[in-house]
This record gives sequence, structure tokens and C-alpha cells, in this order.
Amino acid sequence: MKPNTYTKLYAHCVFTPKGRHSMLKDTVRANVHKYIYGIIKGENCNPIAINGTDDHIHILVGFCPSISIEDLVRDIKRSSSTYINANRLIVPKFSWQEGYGAFTVGYRDLDNVYKYILNQQTHHSKGSFKEEYLGILTEHGIDFNTEYLYEFYDEN
Repeated sequence: MKPNTYTKLYAHCVFTPKGRHSMLKDTVRANVHKYIYGIIKGENCNPIAINGTDDHIHILVGFCPSISIEDLVRDIKRSSSTYINANRLIVPKFSWQEGYGAFTVGYRDLDNVYKYILNQQTHHSKGSFKEEYLGILTEHGIDFNTEYLYEFYDEN
């Protein structure tokens, strides 16, 4: 870090397994989250909260200014997929879907986003990931084309 340079950069990242399949079962989720925690620490970033459900993951991270969000998410996806497959935690072969959502979080909003991420199981007992993700995009004022959003399977 350069002298007289001070940063506090936070992002809420969201992504899904390829095909939006429900592959992140309770039996493997904690191990995958711990592994992702280590990846983030290895990039000199601060993992604040990691949680999700069978079909997606949320990560709240404090960024080191020397790495971009894109590079960190790419490294998380690549390394965690390799870990999952090498240890046969999920069969068949696991991979993450292309793309991700990343949303800036202000310092004063950290606690709310932290609680939101930790309460994913409760939150999703009331609504689908599709509803959640569209709501997050809208809340952050992001213009999007539904044709290019994550592959949403029929949730009925």
C-alpha cells in the first residue's frame, strides 16, 4: 500500500452453480464456504460474510485496492470449483455459472447486508432466488436485460 492511501471498499457478490442447479447441499456448503474464505484471505481481502442456499452464494467482502472485483470472483470460482471436484464433494462435475452480481456496500450498511447474507435460509423460505436477484438489481438501479440474466429454471 502506498503512504497516505486509505481505503474501505466493500462489495456484496452473488453467483450460482452452472445451470442454476441446486448442488450446494447442506452437507458440502460449510466446507465450500470455508474454502472460499481462505481464497479471499489469500488475496489480502476481508471475507465478512459467506452464505447461500443450494442454488446460489452471497459473499460480503472488504476489498484490497490491488485486486478488482472481477479478478477476485474469477479466482473464487476457479479455485473453489477445482477444490469441489478434486475432493468429489459434488457429483457430477461442478462448475459455477458465467457472470456474477456485485454491488457496492457503504460502511454504514455493512451490518444490514451482513445480517441479510447470514439469514439466507430464512429469507428463501419466503421467496425464490430469481425474485431476490431481480429485487437486488432493481434496488441498486441496475439496468438489465432478462435475456442475459442467470439461467432461471422453472421454479414452479
